[in-house]
Amino acid sequence: MSRVQSFPPLSAPDARVLILGSMPGVASLQAGQYYAHPRNTFWRIMGTICGFDPAASYPQRVDALRAARVAVWDVLATCTRPGSGDAAIDPLSVTVQPFEVFLNEHPQVSDIYFNGSTAQTLFHRHVWNQLPSTLRDRLQLHRLPSTSPAHAALRWEQKRAAWQVIAAHTGG
Repeated sequence: MSRVQSFPPLSAPDARVLILGSMPGVASLQAGQYYAHPRNTFWRIMGTICGFDPAASYPQRVDALRAARVAVWDVLATCTRPGSGDAAIDPLSVTVQPFEVFLNEHPQVSDIYFNGSTAQTLFHRHVWNQLPSTLRDRLQLHRLPSTSPAHAALRWEQKRAAWQVIAAHTGG
């Protein structure tokens, strides 16, 4: 098994929404980009919500998210995992991101959206109870269906409809 490391957050100081995945997959790690797998629907969905071209360059998509006050990160900073599957994460190997620091630096973040159940589970298991109550009190937590191609239980239209709740925070 190989040790993998997540990326720094994509964020602007005025972010209102934080979208959390678990850990980037192999395609993303190789590309050095969030949600780089060509069949992952994240950028397509966020493009429809925030009004940008999901086929734009990665820097342009990142800028569009920042302009929409949407931050993207992962729950895990590092873990041991063969391949891309969340189920393969060694639970004894995980380290989490410094969420208290991030949330203090982004005081307008009021909603955290989990890109799938694994991100939500990891956050609740390793992060939530470690946060001061002042931070927990300001946050609303929401699980959305995973945009991963491995989550094929829902069609793209169903995923997009579920993710549309983020538009209330972006003006989209």
